[in-house]
Amino acid sequence: MSQNIEYLTVDDFIAPSSSASVFHGFFTRKGGVSTGLYEGLNCGPGSGDVKEDISENRCRVAEKAGANRENLLSVYQVHGTKVITVEDLWPEEDRPHTDALICDKPGIALSILTADCAPVLFVGQKSDANPIIGAAHSGWQGTLGGVMEKTLDTMKTLGAMEKSLRACIGPCIAQDSYEVSNDFIPPFIEEDKAANRFFRPGQKNGHSHFDLSGYCAWRLARYGLKNVSSLDCDTYKNEEKFYSYRRTTHRNEKDYGRQISVISIL
Repeated sequence: MSQNIEYLTVDDFIAPSSSASVFHGFFTRKGGVSTGLYEGLNCGPGSGDVKEDISENRCRVAEKAGANRENLLSVYQVHGTKVITVEDLWPEEDRPHTDALICDKPGIALSILTADCAPVLFVGQKSDANPIIGAAHSGWQGTLGGVMEKTLDTMKTLGAMEKSLRACIGPCIAQDSYEVSNDFIPPFIEEDKAANRFFRPGQKNGHSHFDLSGYCAWRLARYGLKNVSSLDCDTYKNEEKFYSYRRTTHRNEKDYGRQISVISIL
């Protein structure tokens, strides 16, 4: 396997006025040492991959993010809306059950693991221009419940100035690939009728296609965020670069890898 791992960035995500450097990267599956179903840079400790391979992959990611291996923090994602502020490191086996985390300490890399859900990275500044960072696992349940908005609220309690806040939505399943039963739709419309725009008729009767990335961006704009970026990458269709839970399900495969998205203050 190639050791040249790949990650995607957005040029205007990080404000140039920050007094410290901030790394962000949406890592693809390219590179890494995992094989078989997990071929590439599988960083998910919850997968059935060889643990030593996962650890090596995460070491390589941590190096790119400017952090020590033990400072690359992941959480046990539960499709909820809980947000935690990182005060201390934790071992992988004791990772907290949450879907978003924020931090203002240099050298700690926050990460989100996905395989179709949207990883969302956040950055803001305090009044002294020092940065605050955040990361959220934003699948349909967490997004509908407000995990992104709660992440931003928590960043503000830590001192982030509202006008400084920025968000970037990473690779996730695209609308063309995300067909859902029409029974899926009512909770979104009940929350806000305008959400109807993110559904269009599917190929099957009684089904629609859902635009997860667009819905995430709209929720952030509705919150009042002025700076929202998005990467137009379909995790389902681009097997060379991304793992996909739905693709694995359609193939009746026993498991799948997870790509990692990272943000850190250097």
